Amino acid sequence: MRVFSGDSLLIATHNAGKLEEIAALLDGRGIRVQSMAEFDLPEPAETETTFAGNARIKAHAAAKATGLVTLADDSGLCVAALGDQPGVYTADWAETPNGRDFAMAMARVHQELEQSGAAPPWTAAFVCTLVLAWPDGHDEVFEGRVSGQIVWPGRGDQGHGYDPIFQPDGYTLTFGEMDRWEKNKMSHRGRAFEKLLACFT
Repeated sequence: MRVFSGDSLLIATHNAGKLEEIAALLDGRGIRVQSMAEFDLPEPAETETTFAGNARIKAHAAAKATGLVTLADDSGLCVAALGDQPGVYTADWAETPNGRDFAMAMARVHQELEQSGAAPPWTAAFVCTLVLAWPDGHDEVFEGRVSGQIVWPGRGDQGHGYDPIFQPDGYTLTFGEMDRWEKNKMSHRGRAFEKLLACFT
């Protein structure tokens, strides 16, 4: 595994919340994180059918454009009874002409589960794949996964996206009911970061 030895890391996102979460996970390592917005970079089209494929697209596009080592992630909700949908299309299920509507997306998950005839518990997993890419084309890939179940109606307003309808195994709270920073420690992104940090020595 290639080791990252720089002091500046580009995060392939325009999402301020995601940038803040990643900065917190890297806190204390003396690494300055920058976002794509600082370089006015466009979001590349995510045309792959896997989390790793889409994360690679984002990481390599930004690394090539800036000459900086870049970290990208792709993540989503995989519901077993729906053939692991929405999966890589997790964000797409929330798209509307006026922006993303996750209440609508969560309702769609529930509706499709009802139509599938599958009986609860509706097992699911949140998956996060991180890709750390260098300008020379090399990359390292890390995956984190949290298993759980879909609950309906959703509970909590502490998270984002589909968090209110996902209850991780071993917990009575949904992601939407958990403190944001506590959730980050055991979330799919947190678990992927545990593996990533082996690159930062």
